[in-house]
Amino acid sequence: MASVRQLLEGARRLPGDSARRDAEILLCHCLAKPRSWLYTWPEAEVEAPQARRYASLLEQREQGVPVAYLTGQRDFWSLQLAVNKHTLIPRPETETLVEWALELPLPAAAEVVDLGTGSGAIALALASERCAWLVSALERSADALAVAQANATNLGLGRVHFQQSDWYEALGGRRFHLLLSNPPYVEEQDAHLQRGDLRFEPRDALVAGQDGLADLEALVSGAPRHLLDGGWLLLEHGYTQGAAVRNFFQRAGFRDVATRRDIAGQERISGGCWHAQ
Repeated sequence: MASVRQLLEGARRLPGDSARRDAEILLCHCLAKPRSWLYTWPEAEVEAPQARRYASLLEQREQGVPVAYLTGQRDFWSLQLAVNKHTLIPRPETETLVEWALELPLPAAAEVVDLGTGSGAIALALASERCAWLVSALERSADALAVAQANATNLGLGRVHFQQSDWYEALGGRRFHLLLSNPPYVEEQDAHLQRGDLRFEPRDALVAGQDGLADLEALVSGAPRHLLDGGWLLLEHGYTQGAAVRNFFQRAGFRDVATRRDIAGQERISGGCWHAQ
């Protein structure tokens, strides 16, 4: 049998700067152990079935399959979420969106909608922090919606309301205190689509027209019909799109339009407050 240390030497085969970390996560997944266990017991021998499973995952990772898809999970906010090929992989940048939402001066029982929820990351993070908020999550993909609903059940957040919808379609004439979304915003010809994890994530959850702005513009223009007076719209976008998105907000008549930077210092979230004319 091979030891933990010997198995982790396979990290040398992996691409990218996080090769060692990726190998450790995959081995921990196979062993059902925390990463600290690997450091404590580097000479521990690993049973053959677990070693074979690890070798298979390592080979898939070498081919570029995202670690989150190989383990079937990803941490976001304070939650561990199930993810698969039907959902985007939640990223730390999106936590900036959650932080801003939690800072807003909303009523105790605010009505909130996460548009294009994917794995449910944003909606479930908000529900975990604000137990009195009435949180709804809309998603066009039935497969992604099933993942989000399962996450809600597993996390004890079954009060979140899920519904299949193409953006605002299912809302009718209802109005809310807060609308927020991490929509597709990648340009059709963006070279990043052929690199890293993006190669394996659902394209329709990434790409939004030739310039990447189609869904962002649609969300801003449609929001006034679904916001209460004094309600907010918050949107994640690409780091070069801040000026364009602020312009969408201003043209639509929003006030207090602003952009926040993510943990890397890049413009990432823009928002504004709606006041009925």
